[in-house]
Amino acid sequence: MVTKTFSLEFALNQNTAADVGVVIVAAGTATRMVGTNKILAPIMGRPLIWHTILAFEQNQKVAKIVIVTRDDMVPDLQNIVIKGEFSKVTDIVCGADNRQGSVKCGAELLFKSSDIKTILVHDGARPLVSNDVIDRVVAATEEFKATAPAVPVKDTIKKVGALGKVEQTLNRENLVNIQTPQGFSSDVLFNAFEKAGDDLSAFTDDASMVENSGVSVYTVMGDYKNIKVTTPEDLILAEAYLKG
Repeated sequence: MVTKTFSLEFALNQNTAADVGVVIVAAGTATRMVGTNKILAPIMGRPLIWHTILAFEQNQKVAKIVIVTRDDMVPDLQNIVIKGEFSKVTDIVCGADNRQGSVKCGAELLFKSSDIKTILVHDGARPLVSNDVIDRVVAATEEFKATAPAVPVKDTIKKVGALGKVEQTLNRENLVNIQTPQGFSSDVLFNAFEKAGDDLSAFTDDASMVENSGVSVYTVMGDYKNIKVTTPEDLILAEAYLKG
């Protein structure tokens, strides 16, 4: 349920080819950031979330952006959107107490838009998503209805049990790291929420919830630079990538 919505008085980009809505989730507590609010942490002189919004603002297929955040962060995000002149941001919505609940808060606004055919869900803490990745996800979602960017696992992955004993070495040729934005046709995502009901905390990401509804999820090539900032060290890495 959407607890509160803050509509922003901006004219939308009226490109008739733009039929993609984006939910940017920035409602986490950032417990591993040692007191730093990662969404507002500076990267190249701008708040982290500024870079995230810009990536979708500049994509020609994106028509609307909804940001989901905590109640106490709404004023900061409003200021960032206004100063950044992000014309595609239509709403800033207060999230729920779990990720999928927060996604639902944002997606419900896009479900009401008949012009939105595809919905992308993106982590606000992934400021380095490229236009190429966004385009690949959008194109694949138009064909397969449910898509996620992924990169092959580089390290050897082992399953461990009690006391750290190795139980199995997994074949990494069949393993990938899933990233965002994850893309879904609007009706597929709507139906996934309907089937999941009120127990949304059981799903680790949007793709797993869609899989639960019986829809297959396909992957496209992601980008190793599309990191999720979760620790102070990640901020240093993100700035290094932006500096090239």
